[in-house]
Amino acid sequence: MTDKREVDGERALSIRDIARLAGVSRQTVSRVLNSQPYIKPSTEAHVRKVIEDLAWRPNSAARALATSRSKAIGLLVSSRSQYGPFSAAGAVDEAARARGYTITSATLAREDDASMAAALDSFVAQGVEGVIVIAPQQRAHEALKRVAINVPFMSLQWRDGPNDRVVAFDQLEGARAATRHLIELGHSRILHVAGPQDWNEAEERMRGFLAEMSAWDMPTSAPVLGDWTVDLGYEVGLKLLGHREFTAVFASNDQMALGIIHAAHDLGLSVPGDLSVVGFDDIPEAKHFTPPLTTVRQDFAQLGTRAIDMLIADIEGTEAPEPTVVSVPELIVRASTAPPRDT
Repeated sequence: MTDKREVDGERALSIRDIARLAGVSRQTVSRVLNSQPYIKPSTEAHVRKVIEDLAWRPNSAARALATSRSKAIGLLVSSRSQYGPFSAAGAVDEAARARGYTITSATLAREDDASMAAALDSFVAQGVEGVIVIAPQQRAHEALKRVAINVPFMSLQWRDGPNDRVVAFDQLEGARAATRHLIELGHSRILHVAGPQDWNEAEERMRGFLAEMSAWDMPTSAPVLGDWTVDLGYEVGLKLLGHREFTAVFASNDQMALGIIHAAHDLGLSVPGDLSVVGFDDIPEAKHFTPPLTTVRQDFAQLGTRAIDMLIADIEGTEAPEPTVVSVPELIVRASTAPPRDT
């Protein structure tokens, strides 16, 4: 295979070199790289084979100068430590690359105005054409509303983002579905272990639980505030399961649900015989819990694709989908839930 530095000594191949080696014009190579229409399939296949054989990658800076386009998108994530933001970021990256865009990412150290503005300014300095923000904390949400964004942008995971440029899951309806599942099994004494108070998702899931309990006229105890961790779920389980004042738990994420299942096991309780447990997120390990966990699944690939489609429509001036897209998560029923035993 020809090495990409074998043309003109040590100089790296340019788009003109690729055009010469493929026997086509520079404009034709450019159209292939940008997936533009009106190119013969045979010509496109030939150019792509030359590019593949040479293991050539276009110089992004040169492309930006030639086309006045960077085809770069800034991705700002306020937290990568939790499954939801991490999975959403991965989905956005994959969807962007499939559309011929590159991702420049940054993690927000603090969720305040100054940090948000600094991160967005750095993106603009790098010439990004649009920005996607994944910031489920309420304080990051408020900071974003106060910081000017001078390029098209989308926000993920809250439902009232600036100018309604948002793609999100309906956390409230997902929580209602989880709670309804337990009620329909016959549970009336259900505990909710919520996430941190400053997370929008935790707030909406708690609201969904309370709304569904109220709709069925069920007695409701105050939700327990958690922190998303397995350890917290385990500690809550050890503290509360000994009293046996409830027959089911709806945990705001799968990790806390796992901790509760572990605590039940250590206390000699059967799941789901003595206690039904529902989580939220459907992390990859959820189906391998003992027992496999009933949970609420969010389609992050769909979320990323819709966000990128909407942002690129803004960037390229094409017809955009609806400005706000809210998808309802899917309840996945597994072996951790069952009707309560007669007492």
